[in-house]
Amino acid sequence: MIVDTTVAEQSIRFPTDLGLLNEARELSERIIDELHANSNRPQKKKPRTYREITRKAYLSLVKLKRPSSKKRRAGIRKQLQFLHRNLGHIETMLMEYPYGAPIPLSNWLLRRYQVLPHLYHQQYEMYKTNTRRCDNRIVNISQPHVRPIIRGKQGKTVEFGPKISVSLTGKGLAHVDQLHWNARHEGHDLQRQVEAYQKRYGCYPEAVIADKAYGSRDNRSFLEQRNIRFAGKLLGRPPKITPENKIGMKRRKVQRQLEYRERIPIEGKFGQGKYGYRLNNIRAKRADTSVAWINSIFLVMNLLVLVQVFICLKKFAFKVALREANMTEFRKVVLEYTRQFRSNQSFCPAVNKSSLNF
Repeated sequence: MIVDTTVAEQSIRFPTDLGLLNEARELSERIIDELHANSNRPQKKKPRTYREITRKAYLSLVKLKRPSSKKRRAGIRKQLQFLHRNLGHIETMLMEYPYGAPIPLSNWLLRRYQVLPHLYHQQYEMYKTNTRRCDNRIVNISQPHVRPIIRGKQGKTVEFGPKISVSLTGKGLAHVDQLHWNARHEGHDLQRQVEAYQKRYGCYPEAVIADKAYGSRDNRSFLEQRNIRFAGKLLGRPPKITPENKIGMKRRKVQRQLEYRERIPIEGKFGQGKYGYRLNNIRAKRADTSVAWINSIFLVMNLLVLVQVFICLKKFAFKVALREANMTEFRKVVLEYTRQFRSNQSFCPAVNKSSLNF
């Protein structure tokens, strides 16, 4: 069993603090417009939102090629103030509706309104403490379940989407064993993946091939109790090379190198999913539909493997059937020659191979 993790990226715009606050402000202004249009007292004056001033303040900052940190911080402060004022107006307008009464907002707008207060508190705490991180950080208003996953890869240090733990069998079948929206160490999923393999195939794998992130002491002891070999480097300081163990250590080193190269198929499976079936561009909005989207991609890739096996079996069955047909024709020719030979026992000429027609 080969195990590894990757991130199935969601199709979202790259988040920035200023961009999220501006989007939240525009949504709050639309909510105010909807509530005022459907209010019980339409003659009441609509609250001021200063949308033209806020829009000009936002554009004056984003149009700069390289704004300084001081200007960026000032722009975030302005957007926070405008958003705070709009949220206060919304709460005041919602007080007109009694508890349990329907609110005249569409479902998609109501769901986004529930995200706006959490977004405001997160951005305000980061502004007040002058930091750029917080727990359960919201990076997209329409998809608040998406979290930033720090990968540290070249050209893409952060990815936005669920982190999936995938296991690949020797036959080329891939399975999504675990899916996490929050950042999580991949080594904690190994034991569940092994148990899922045993439940799926009725036996434990002979060996687990993974990178060094999975080689913790807990995982090694778990695999050792089940007689599963972990293809990885041993823990601790390497033993001293002596003439007695030199050959054995060299052989184990070569074996580890060969087993490490066997991880290449799962990397190719990730490449097939991302560049062939858009595993890196999940366009579902909800968390459950995103999970279904990801599992469907792996289902299609597994079906392609099974189709190749079916084609090979079909070709093999055709060859076997053709051979059986040829053997049947050969038996008919032999029986016909034997019958003619027995009927003409008095005269038996030399056998002419061309007359046998085979």
